[in-house]
Amino acid sequence: MTAQDDVDDKLFWDVAQPLLAAGKAEEGELMRSPCLRVGKEFLAMPEYRTGDLVVKLPKERVAELISAGQGLPFAPAKKVFSEWVQVPARDEALWAQLLDEGYEFVS
Repeated sequence: MTAQDDVDDKLFWDVAQPLLAAGKAEEGELMRSPCLRVGKEFLAMPEYRTGDLVVKLPKERVAELISAGQGLPFAPAKKVFSEWVQVPARDEALWAQLLDEGYEFVS
């Protein structure tokens, strides 16, 4: 059993299912973790320790979510990625909305 087996990423995959089923996204791998891809672009992934949503969005939207207290800077190995945000609250509607926004951004 790997550490990832203990991560609660069920909500992530539930919210991702419509994009997968419609053929808009496919499963891939990013930083040795499962993720969603749109063609060659990375879209989103469950954070490998927590299962939080991590999604690629325009940096202005990332800043907005962080300012509103809905998101955290995504900073693996202490390097902040300006077009990625981590969303810890388990809010299915918000996650679905952000995945749709992310899809529009990367496609």
